[in-house]
Amino acid sequence: MRFSTIFRKPTIQFPHHRSSVKLLHSLPRPRPRPRRNPNKPKLAKTTEPTIYTRDTVSNIYNILKYSTWESAQQQLPHLRIRWDSHIINRILKAHPPMQKAWLFFNWANQIKGFKHDHFTYTTMLDIFGEAGRIQSMYSVFHLMKEKGVVIDTVTYTSLIHWVSSSGDVDGAMRLWDEMRGNGCEPTVVSYTAYMKILFADGKVEEATEVYKEMLRSRVSPNCHTYTVLMEYLVGTGKCEEALDIFFKMQEIGVQPDKAACNILIGKACKFRETSFMARILLYMKENGIVLRYPVFLEASETLKAAGESDHLLREVNSHISAESLTSNDIDETPIAEVDDTKSSDDSKLISFVLLMKQNLVAVDILLSQMKDRNIKLDSFVVSAIVETNCDRCRTEGASLALDYSSEMGIHLEKSAYLALIGNLLRLNELPKVTEVVKEMLKAQHSLGVYQGAMLIHRLGFGRRPRLAADVFELLPDDQKGVAAYTALMDVYIAAGSPEKAMKILGEMRERGMTPSLGTYNVLLSGLEKTSDFQKEAALLRKEKKSLVATARFRENIHVEDRICDLLFATNL
Repeated sequence: MRFSTIFRKPTIQFPHHRSSVKLLHSLPRPRPRPRRNPNKPKLAKTTEPTIYTRDTVSNIYNILKYSTWESAQQQLPHLRIRWDSHIINRILKAHPPMQKAWLFFNWANQIKGFKHDHFTYTTMLDIFGEAGRIQSMYSVFHLMKEKGVVIDTVTYTSLIHWVSSSGDVDGAMRLWDEMRGNGCEPTVVSYTAYMKILFADGKVEEATEVYKEMLRSRVSPNCHTYTVLMEYLVGTGKCEEALDIFFKMQEIGVQPDKAACNILIGKACKFRETSFMARILLYMKENGIVLRYPVFLEASETLKAAGESDHLLREVNSHISAESLTSNDIDETPIAEVDDTKSSDDSKLISFVLLMKQNLVAVDILLSQMKDRNIKLDSFVVSAIVETNCDRCRTEGASLALDYSSEMGIHLEKSAYLALIGNLLRLNELPKVTEVVKEMLKAQHSLGVYQGAMLIHRLGFGRRPRLAADVFELLPDDQKGVAAYTALMDVYIAAGSPEKAMKILGEMRERGMTPSLGTYNVLLSGLEKTSDFQKEAALLRKEKKSLVATARFRENIHVEDRICDLLFATNL
């Protein structure tokens, strides 16, 4: 049969009238379309707006940061969120205030169907470690063990890092042995972090053995691993060996990155290794890598002190150049004395350069010239300069603005002082912190109970008890409360001077202040480790037991005691 016969239309036969009518009515007919009313408005489709995870995290972060915990407890259950490990971990990683983070962590544990995993536990552990609360960090770690949560290499690596940062290298080494004993295989990050700890503590043989073990385990070193090795070699004067590693790592496909080059240049500056600097700068020029501004300044000063040309340095960092300023940015007219009529114009000029052009190098030059010419800027402008420099990690620029304000008698805004203190703490430039605190108090700004106690604790965490005591002495009498006294006791306990801590306790009691639960925890943690204060420790234990057993203790606690307990008491 041909295909054409299949699609051929058959002839329709009408045998009689009735059948033809029936057949006609059985044929398909088009349905009439309903008439639309032109005056009837069209209904728009309503679609629910998409809510992204970052918006959810930001919302909860703002609740935790700007609301009291009582208010946050009322708001959180009404949020239309599916609480899981991912969202809880993202919120904790956003770094809300430490005490709020801990309260939120415990609150989340009560959510029906939710259970903390090793991700959320490790993040909480990191928060305590970064704040220097090593005992609290250990408490979270032991809680993981009690709950049967899987403890992996990432958790151990975080513990090792924070314990070593607190100065307890032996404790970090014990954790490393525990990690290996529990069958957790180190990663390249673990090996590199542990090697850096050992090199920094002068344990060269142990660090070398760890590197050999890393190679035997067939874990490939990354750029940071090689940077740790080269940083140690430059610090010991073995620059040729460091250069050998620098070029060999490129041969095997590992290219030095911007962080590595900045670290090596910074290290070479400290030891005046200008020839080593030239080799690194040449590589940076060929690969389009630039230096951070503080490292650039340090390298420039090193080359000038050595009597060598800085042409290659400026060629590599052409974006950092005073010549990039336009003639409108700097007024070359010499001025011998203060001209108050031009202060507003100068403020507008420097605001334009800072906020519009974001040329902070130009601002540094302007401030230096205005300082020499005795030109006084508005307080809000200098405050903005300090905060903007801090936001961009330019501590030198912020310090320059602070020096200018101090010499010109300008009182900055409180946020500017706090921003600079935070930057100096992160960079571990602790001696400069006390100078900023002095300027802040001179400007009639108060640190407050919480920030004062935290600053004293942080300076003690940096193993600078003298600086912590200086800050304590700078505080006004109305801010030397239980939290500040306890923070100073904690500093002396950590420094191995329990007798000084007991002396501070005596001074606090002479002022009519009663120790809080956090005070007892700090003192007992130190006194129980020594046999010289057994009687005092026994008496303090009795006082603590009596305090805990007091009826309605938590309801009637004073605000300062509450802050002290949040900072220094555990299991609240």
